[in-house]
Amino acid sequence: MMNDLLTVFLHCGNSDDMSANVQQFHASGLNCRIYVLADTDPLPELPEEVGVLQVAGLLSTDAIKKASAHSKSPYTLLYAKRRPVRISKFGIQRMIQIAENTQSGMVYSDYYAIKDSQVVPNPVIDYQEGSLRDDFNFGSLMLFKSEAFNESVARMKQTYKFAGLYDLRLKMTQKYGLLHIPEFLYTENEADIRKSGEKQFDYVDPRNRHVQVEMEQACTDHLRETGAWLEPRFKEFNFDEDNFKNEISVIIPVKNRVKTISDAITSVLSQKTSFSYNLIVVDNHSTDGTTELISSFGRDNNKIIHIIPDQYDLGIGGCWNEAVFHELCGKFAVQLDSDDLYIDDNVLERITRAFYEQHCAMVVGTYRMVNFKLEDIPPGIIDHREWTPDNGRNNALRINGLGAPRAFYTPVLRTIRVPNVSYGEDYAVGLAISRYYRIGRIYEPLYLCRRWEGNSDAALDIQKLNTYNFYKDKIRTIEYKARQLYVRKG
Repeated sequence: MMNDLLTVFLHCGNSDDMSANVQQFHASGLNCRIYVLADTDPLPELPEEVGVLQVAGLLSTDAIKKASAHSKSPYTLLYAKRRPVRISKFGIQRMIQIAENTQSGMVYSDYYAIKDSQVVPNPVIDYQEGSLRDDFNFGSLMLFKSEAFNESVARMKQTYKFAGLYDLRLKMTQKYGLLHIPEFLYTENEADIRKSGEKQFDYVDPRNRHVQVEMEQACTDHLRETGAWLEPRFKEFNFDEDNFKNEISVIIPVKNRVKTISDAITSVLSQKTSFSYNLIVVDNHSTDGTTELISSFGRDNNKIIHIIPDQYDLGIGGCWNEAVFHELCGKFAVQLDSDDLYIDDNVLERITRAFYEQHCAMVVGTYRMVNFKLEDIPPGIIDHREWTPDNGRNNALRINGLGAPRAFYTPVLRTIRVPNVSYGEDYAVGLAISRYYRIGRIYEPLYLCRRWEGNSDAALDIQKLNTYNFYKDKIRTIEYKARQLYVRKG
């Protein structure tokens, strides 16, 4: 065993899958020792030369620590799926070669995925300091330098059932590099063939709450250990610092939403309030009849401000800036997407009340998922209850969004401004605001979020999904570094 170059840990599957996977590693020509991490009983039939480690869960701290205790070779490889993997010729040798040349703590690569009997490329993205989300896709084949692996495991103090591998990864990034190899080195079976729009709400599904609690704890510990954790102390401000003609402006950026914009506008105009408000629609050069629809509303209602920007280079964030810096923008700027509509006529009253009662610079509400016909669809109500007053802004660095609808105290938003992009702009603003100010919450549904084929994120291809994920990781990286600096300055 001491002569083994590689120790391999496989997740336990059925007998046929396990035999196929064991054969793959034996066929690699490398001296390796193979263990199966098993969380089932009875075990499937296994080849005699394979060791078995009974573990509390495949992603548990118990599994990681038992793997570490049995990893005596220079390199450790984890295959994190039960189904068969097909490794390209010299694929593992290539991973070892790059790990050796770069002295990276872990390397991972692009891969091919078998979906509906079709083999499709599945490139992954580079890891950044801010890649703190627990669903970062490394693929299922990860190679570690055993010295780095074991040293990192030794620093794992908490015991998790679901967050063990996530905790390990965070511990490793504190001392070692995680390197992406932009080469397709293996092929795996993809069981989850849902579209991107169907997967994106998994982390707020109440059925996954017990998993999310562990992930939050692991991430919070990491932020404490790396000097990026923020204690619940916030900057104070005065809502009467500026004079505004309107208490609220609802802001709708829109481009080519002729099917839905009327519903959105009507839901705003039906609001009953004890204060003055207006609606700023930033029409980003629509060509499908949206412009004419907005104009028809505006002829009969002086609450509507219809802006068509001079620029042709604006994303959603740039459209927001057009509205926020408009002279008639209200004290509070409230979001409504052009696909969606408010749930009743009292939404703006509740949002305004939340600002004053919670004395916050941003309010995030709750919404209900519906189809185009406004019929309820899973997962139903999205309330982001993982946000807590004490730790919400720290946990925000792990999750993929803060929720909706979003509303902002306009002077603060004018100071921060919205990035001129069309994905993640709201997340970037929310993180920046939460660094300094309280974010208030409303846990009752305020609007209906329409999911249909026209949504911009309904069915992203892998290249677009990677682009979006890379950008959000970049936002996290920027915020992570900003918070470290903020903490150091006291």
